[in-house]
Amino acid sequence: LNGFDPMMLAGTTGLRIPFPMTPCGDAAGEVAAFGPGTDGAGWQVGDRAMIDPIIADRGMLGEKAPGAAAEYLAVPLENLVPIPDGVSYEHAAALPVAYGTALRMVEDRARVQAGETVLILGATGGVGTCSVQLCKRIGAEVIATGGSPGKLDRLRAIGADHVLPSRSNELVRLVREIAGRPRYHDPESGGVDVVVNYIGGATWAASLKVLRFQGRMVTCGATAGYDPSTDIRYIWSFEQTIIGSDGWSREGLARLLAMIADGELEPVIHAVRPVEDVRTAMGELMRRQVFGKSILTL
Repeated sequence: LNGFDPMMLAGTTGLRIPFPMTPCGDAAGEVAAFGPGTDGAGWQVGDRAMIDPIIADRGMLGEKAPGAAAEYLAVPLENLVPIPDGVSYEHAAALPVAYGTALRMVEDRARVQAGETVLILGATGGVGTCSVQLCKRIGAEVIATGGSPGKLDRLRAIGADHVLPSRSNELVRLVREIAGRPRYHDPESGGVDVVVNYIGGATWAASLKVLRFQGRMVTCGATAGYDPSTDIRYIWSFEQTIIGSDGWSREGLARLLAMIADGELEPVIHAVRPVEDVRTAMGELMRRQVFGKSILTL
C-alpha cells in the first residue's frame, strides 16, 4: 500500500477515477500466462517479477488502471522487472512507488554525497524511511522528522542521526541547533546541504531557512498543501537550488532489487496481512499509524 491509496478512497487526489477501480499500485508475483500472440520475450511461466506500475497509455495501477489488490493482474511484458534470487515477494512489492521515488530523489536528482547533512521531513512512511536508508548508505548525516515518540525511536533504529517532532513549530531553531545557522554568501557556514521535502505547506518556508548557502531542496509532492506561503528572497540570497523529482525509473527499480539481493538494503515493513484485511491496513494509513510499508498478500 502507498499513501495515495487512502487518498483515492477519500477522493482527495484531484483525479478523475474510472469506476469500478481495484486499488493498489505496487505488486510482485509469478508470471501466470502470456496473452495471445505474445512469445514471452525471454520470460517463462513461473518466473518471479515485480511490476513497474506505470502502464503506457493506461496510467498508474490503482489510479487510472485496475490495481494490484487482485488474484491476477494483466500488464505489458515491458513492465516486468525480474526479482533476483534471495529477494522475497514482500520486499519486492514494497519498492516501486515509495522506494523508487526515494531513490530518484536522493541519488538521481539531489545527488546526495557522503559527508553531507540531509534533512528528511515526514520520514516515517515508505518514501521517508527509504530516504533515510539511502542517505545513510551513501554516508550522509541524517536529520529526520516523525510524528510520535515511537516513530522517532524507529527512525533512530534505521539509522537517523538526529530526530525531531514533525509538528514542532520551532523546526528552524531545532535544525539550526544541530546543523548551524546559514550565513549569506558563506559556503563554510552552517545549515543542511539537502532538504528532502514532499510535505509542502508550512514546511516549505522553514526548509529554505535551514538550507546552507548553495544548498538544495528536492521535492516529489506536497501532502500538506501545494500552494504554500514562502519567502523567495532566501532562494536568490543564498543561491539555493529547488529540484523537482517525479516518480521513478525502471532502471532504478532494478538497482533497488540488486541492493536487497546484495544485503545493502532491507525495506522497512510495518505489517504483512492477507488481502482480506485491506480495510484494517487502509485504516492504519489514514490514521497515520504506519511506519514504513504495509504489505497485502494473496
